[in-house]
Amino acid sequence: MGTKRNIVHIDLDTFFVSVERKFDPSLIGKPVLIGGSADRGVVAACSYEARKFGIHSAMPMKTAMRLCPHATVVRGTHGRYGEASREVTQIIHDTVPLYQKTSVDEFYIDLTGMDRFHDCYKFAGELRQKIIRQTGLPISFGMSSGKTVSKIATGLAKPNGQLLVPHGTEKAFLAPLPIKKIPMLGEKTCQKLYSYGIEKIADLQRVDLKFLNAIFGKAGLYIYEKAHGIDHAEIVPHSDRKSISQDHTFESNVTEIRTLETMLTSMTEELAGKLRRENKVAGCLSIKIRFGNFETHTVQEKIALTAAEHILLPGVKNLLKKAWNGHRPIRLIGVKLSNLCTGSYQINLFEDNEEKIKLYQAMDQINFKFGDKTVCRAGGMEIGTRNFNPFMKG
Repeated sequence: MGTKRNIVHIDLDTFFVSVERKFDPSLIGKPVLIGGSADRGVVAACSYEARKFGIHSAMPMKTAMRLCPHATVVRGTHGRYGEASREVTQIIHDTVPLYQKTSVDEFYIDLTGMDRFHDCYKFAGELRQKIIRQTGLPISFGMSSGKTVSKIATGLAKPNGQLLVPHGTEKAFLAPLPIKKIPMLGEKTCQKLYSYGIEKIADLQRVDLKFLNAIFGKAGLYIYEKAHGIDHAEIVPHSDRKSISQDHTFESNVTEIRTLETMLTSMTEELAGKLRRENKVAGCLSIKIRFGNFETHTVQEKIALTAAEHILLPGVKNLLKKAWNGHRPIRLIGVKLSNLCTGSYQINLFEDNEEKIKLYQAMDQINFKFGDKTVCRAGGMEIGTRNFNPFMKG
């Protein structure tokens, strides 16, 4: 394969909890739940002490409190997490040649080629200590020849540890682990493999690629390579796409608010669905209006990281009120979601309840199977069948 790669995966341990503990040290050592109201909210994050009671993220807060009645519930503070994430990112940015931020608390670093001048594992260890010293946050990392093995190694290094998988030992390192440790291997895939008696990665390593292709089609190769520690995925630099937008030019100028709101609803739904599919959330919302005389106005507002329409839509409608007096004819209208970062839906659980999360999951599954706009809000339905061409900004 040519050059030996040195890939580091860094993960801030129980990030939200660790940040809250910095502000309130009395939470240290206690079971802590972060999330919405105890009545209908869900757990956005929990401490290791709470996990011992079987609590996990996205669990209804009611259930979590039943499992651990003496847990401390903290309502999340988005600003704090964003600030802590920026601090860590800055230290990494100033120290390493190439990195990829994949969520608020997770990074991949490529140290390939640096072994001519440094002991890469020692270098990564020093970076870890620097982050702990400067931010006060616990952090773990794994290092190997590829992203997948490094991510699995980080999981084993937690809490607050580090682990090296030397070149050539990837297969042996993976062998004793359960198959569910392979990232992106969902519950259904695991169940199917269990039905063939495949439980450990070692069992998977003994299986023929043809067999996996017969069962899983194209995904067979992915599973085969990951089980053997083969991963050529590159580190995509931090400057990946920062915004996603869509606009629509009307055939004739429009002055009816209902038409404008319907169009905005439809575009926002489509963009939010795309974000959720790409496992991204947005931190800024803006709308663009071009009037009949071609004069163009853009208004924007910072928002808590989200990919949920019930948070985005009121914001969009509010921006429309700010930008338009209700009289001037409008020629074009557009929506843009920016300040994107990778992060699962989990990040908006502070405001959400169980029913909403289940609804989004169900909508996304149907739209993914049968095509966008199969299901959408009534507000976006009148134009749900039209095709828009969202343009992506790099």
